[in-house]
Amino acid sequence: MADKPSSPHLFADVLARVHAICAALATEGNWPDGVDFSRVVVEPPRDASHGDMATNAAMVLAKEAKTKPRDLAEKIAEGLRADALVASVDVAGPGFINLTLKPKVWADALRTVVREGEAYGRSAVGKAEKVNVEYVSANPTGPMHVGHCRGAVFGDALCSLLQFAGYDVTREYYINDAGAQVDVLGRSAYLRYLEALGEDIGAIPEGLYPGDYLVPVGQVLAAEYGDKLKAVSENAWLPIVRSKAISMMMEMIKGDLAALHIKHDVFFSERSLIDTGKNKVTETIDFLRAKGDVYEGRLPPPKGGPVEDYEDREQTLFRATNYGDDVDRPLMKSDGSYTYFASDIANHKNKFDRGFTNLIDVFGADHGGYIKRMQAAVKAVTAGKAALDVKIVQLVKLLRDGEPVKMSKRSGEFVTLREVVDEVGSDAVRFMMLFRKNDAVLDFDLAKVIEQSKDNAVFYVQYGHARGHSIFKNAREVVPDLPEDASARAAYLGTAAVERLTDPVELSLLKLLALYPRMVEAAAVAHEPHRIAFYLYDLASEFHALWTRGRDLPYLRFIINNDAEITKARLAMVQGVVSVLASGLAVLGVHAPTEMR
Repeated sequence: MADKPSSPHLFADVLARVHAICAALATEGNWPDGVDFSRVVVEPPRDASHGDMATNAAMVLAKEAKTKPRDLAEKIAEGLRADALVASVDVAGPGFINLTLKPKVWADALRTVVREGEAYGRSAVGKAEKVNVEYVSANPTGPMHVGHCRGAVFGDALCSLLQFAGYDVTREYYINDAGAQVDVLGRSAYLRYLEALGEDIGAIPEGLYPGDYLVPVGQVLAAEYGDKLKAVSENAWLPIVRSKAISMMMEMIKGDLAALHIKHDVFFSERSLIDTGKNKVTETIDFLRAKGDVYEGRLPPPKGGPVEDYEDREQTLFRATNYGDDVDRPLMKSDGSYTYFASDIANHKNKFDRGFTNLIDVFGADHGGYIKRMQAAVKAVTAGKAALDVKIVQLVKLLRDGEPVKMSKRSGEFVTLREVVDEVGSDAVRFMMLFRKNDAVLDFDLAKVIEQSKDNAVFYVQYGHARGHSIFKNAREVVPDLPEDASARAAYLGTAAVERLTDPVELSLLKLLALYPRMVEAAAVAHEPHRIAFYLYDLASEFHALWTRGRDLPYLRFIINNDAEITKARLAMVQGVVSVLASGLAVLGVHAPTEMR
């Protein structure tokens, strides 16, 4: 992908024209100073029969204009009717403005797509703002499972989307290596160490990790230490075994992520907040205490069901209710150690101290109750200067032909990410993990995601890209000088007479291509990469439908043997489709094949 954003897209162009008309009306009508035009949008109408674009300008600016929305809409419409791009304007209901653009607009929009190629849609809306996205952050206690997989793909695609939209993104993994679970990991690995020394360890005791992925850890420890660790107390061997196990588990996790082409910029250790130099958790609690945000007190009994961190005792509490949470939150456990929440506050303060004011966390389905307290904490430690958006990734139900998949032999209790990627490939995993909104439960059927049918979205989109290249190959009989090189082909097709693309199904496809840059910006601002997947499926569907229509109506075929000019124009349209499909697939981290067998 090119690094520079594409030129202002059609929706942004029309929005600028609406803003200019409203600014002129504001001057004429003596509107108050500093009217906020950012609330004005130009978007596709919900009903395509209403036109090509719609704007809410009159609805959101009527108060400043001290007039009825409908009356303001008529004035804005009058200005738009004089615009060179606009064919007609209708005012609907209380003041919605619907626009129909001239056919030439869509031809020009296609030329832009062809000229810019895969850079088309790249935006500067992010203004190079630094964004920290923390995702995956699976406990380093074993291989990644299918639930981790969805969060990993979502987070990675979100990062790519934000980069494409002009943000400066840091991909971060927070290693939970300071809690009780890593002590359990250490004890589990110690058993495998004894096993590697030849001892019969029997069944893995309840409460320890049973998976045989810890066998190599035991073998490495045995090779490195012999039987020396048997001769010392747990207090002596646990830090050694725990450290080795965490290190090897993180290498395994990085390998699992690499199978999905996911790499993080930063792996940040929770233990580093506590162990290196000054204790950052203590420092953060002292910082909040000095602001009056930490106190000693008792929490009232929770209303309704039990709360996991409720204790009826005098304890150290964070005034989360001052920052929008429902209750104040404990920072210290009864044994004097910090709560997970205390470490998480220090982690997020550390991000702010590193220069990030735009923070995104990707949480698993069981962390919904954690959102308010973390957003409250970020407000407190940054004095409201940083914002935290938390995206919840719901559960994945793994199926094969509609039946639940049995657990993994390797892990002992779950299906691993690597097993799924090895079976169906990273493209199918990545696309289908994004082909549903992140906060909705996902049914992932291992049989269906490798079907070659319209019902398999990843196949259908990739096939659209491959079909486009097949059309180029077949077209050389009619257009023999059509270049094979993508950039040379784009330059060649940039001179095509695309004004000849006037059939309603062709115009519909051109309008969908023109929508892509706006859709990218909206998806980036909303932190919703699934919108890209949905859009690509819609684009591929319209493209395939046009190809099928050409079989029934020969005049609509992409290649017309006795008309090189219309063939070239339609090849320009195909070039636009393959460019956008390739661009969107790249954002999602999915390959765009030029042929499929």
